Amino acid sequence: MKSLRELFRIGQGPSSSHTMGPRAAAEKYLASHSDATRFKVTLYGSLAATGKGHLTDWAIEQVLGAERTEIVWLPEIVLPFHPNGMKFEVLDAEGGAHDAWVVYSVGGGALAEEGQDSLESPDVYDLDHLLDIMAWCEQRGRSYWEYVDHCEGPEIWDYLAEIWEVMKESVERGLDTEGVLPGGLNLQRKAPHYYIKAMGYNSNLQTRGLVFSYALAVTEENASGGRIVTAPTCGSCGVVPAVLYHLAKSRKFSEKRILHALATAGLVGNIAKSRASISGAEAGCQAEVGVACAMAAAAANYIFGGSLAAIEYAAEMGLEHHFGMTCDPICGLVQIPCIERNAHAAARALDANIYATYAEGEHRISYDKAVEVMKQTGHDLPSLYRETSEGGLAKEYHRAPRKKKKKVSE
Repeated sequence: MKSLRELFRIGQGPSSSHTMGPRAAAEKYLASHSDATRFKVTLYGSLAATGKGHLTDWAIEQVLGAERTEIVWLPEIVLPFHPNGMKFEVLDAEGGAHDAWVVYSVGGGALAEEGQDSLESPDVYDLDHLLDIMAWCEQRGRSYWEYVDHCEGPEIWDYLAEIWEVMKESVERGLDTEGVLPGGLNLQRKAPHYYIKAMGYNSNLQTRGLVFSYALAVTEENASGGRIVTAPTCGSCGVVPAVLYHLAKSRKFSEKRILHALATAGLVGNIAKSRASISGAEAGCQAEVGVACAMAAAAANYIFGGSLAAIEYAAEMGLEHHFGMTCDPICGLVQIPCIERNAHAAARALDANIYATYAEGEHRISYDKAVEVMKQTGHDLPSLYRETSEGGLAKEYHRAPRKKKKKVSE
């Protein structure tokens, strides 16, 4: 498995696979073709289907230049390696295309060429099954975060400290910002209102309201192109920060314990990314919000002193109960239903933590098996429900006519 640096990435929203990945690809291509005066970029499959809503063309043009870049949209052509395919070419004076480079945005801002897992750093983890990592920890009397420290080295903690700082900033910035999100849906920001309302409830209801507001704050920042952390993606970036921010504020846990929880969450997410997918275009929203819920549940269970088995169970539960969740963003925007799903998943992660604690980690289906099932379920989903905006809520939103208000007769 790769470093947690490739799972937790600091970037601009609204989409890690449709915005951050294409921008990074454009930067790589420009670095090797700095003398070129014109470019052609062909977008395939999901990138073409929802790219305009996700600002894919804007991200590429910011790097290559809008005035010298031709973008071709081919949503009907899905390349076999991954739905998020793109081809970069240099155009000569006669319009001929040269130096073609086909690359894929495979989720979380990561890039890959056909047959490769990633174009980034080499593997740093020798184990990629949570049960194997659990056994490693049990044999040495260690925690999951200590396996991260063993594989990544002590320098990972400075990086995770930076990640945590950006997460906190995105929560607080989102709570302080009101208005309408960009994109044409005229969706009003809700985080500030949920936060204020939550403060008026008793402690039991207040907890849920606060967690909702924190998740909404981050995902609304993402939807407006703000600075966030992929956890594991932009579309699911609100779940882990919401849970950790709530626990840090309400229970006064130390930053060191929060960072250890973040490492635990990262390990859970990394396994899903390595052995299955965190791309909505490849495996549906279960691969994004479902994996984020698993990460947050594991982090919460660690924070409250859960055993290795209880942490593993919390992660499994967080993922399992999102099986089959489709990726059907309305108008290709990371807004409806994405923002609301983050809020619900954050609350569900806290429930998974409590349930796993009561069970003392005893259960039949392992997190590793859940990852395998999630992958297969994602592949079995029709493409209509994998980030193409051609099915589900996206289709119904366009189909359903709005009822006209009846005039009140005088």
